[in-house]
Amino acid sequence: MTSVNIRHHLPEAVVAAYAAGTLPEAFSLVVASHASMCDQCRATIQSYEAVGGAVLEQVDHATLSPDALAATMARISLGDGATAPMPAPERKTIFPKPLMSYVGGGPDRVKWRRVGGGVKQAILPCDGEATARLIYIPAGAAMPDHSHRGMELTMVLQGAFSDDGDRFQRGDVEMGDDSLWHIPVADPGEDCICLAATSAPLRFKGWVPRLLQPFFRI
Repeated sequence: MTSVNIRHHLPEAVVAAYAAGTLPEAFSLVVASHASMCDQCRATIQSYEAVGGAVLEQVDHATLSPDALAATMARISLGDGATAPMPAPERKTIFPKPLMSYVGGGPDRVKWRRVGGGVKQAILPCDGEATARLIYIPAGAAMPDHSHRGMELTMVLQGAFSDDGDRFQRGDVEMGDDSLWHIPVADPGEDCICLAATSAPLRFKGWVPRLLQPFFRI
């Protein structure tokens, strides 16, 4: 694939949380996927990690308990606090490498589930309350009018969509919160595929989406 012209980057607070290891796994997946395509955000993450390393060097050493290593390995084996790793740049496939490890391959491995209006989704396995999902929007189709009960990060993997007077294309990230009511509309010509992470269920205006919400976990 050709190089990506990214205009909408990750919020700095999200980048800082990712570098500190405090971001939920679902959001870490979006950050890692975006950083694999974006030189600017990847450099910012590395800068935060370097600052964190310098701060740790100034901290007084503490005596560890005899079972500290065993406890740490046990948490790792359980996936406690896992975050998606930040890989080297990847521009050859629709799915970045971090996402491919969750899906088990490319788009042909996705187990889509229809949610209405031609829109499909696939919920990805992540620890914690935050949810990560792939969203398929047919070319020219619109998402239902909705807002959020928390934070949402949406990254475009294929195609593009317009929202609130702006346009988001491959690699771009849109951030939503409870102050935003919007109706994203996919560009005509190419179906839009996005990776989205949400910290809480969405808020819909229409009664049909609200009725179906518990069944589709949206």
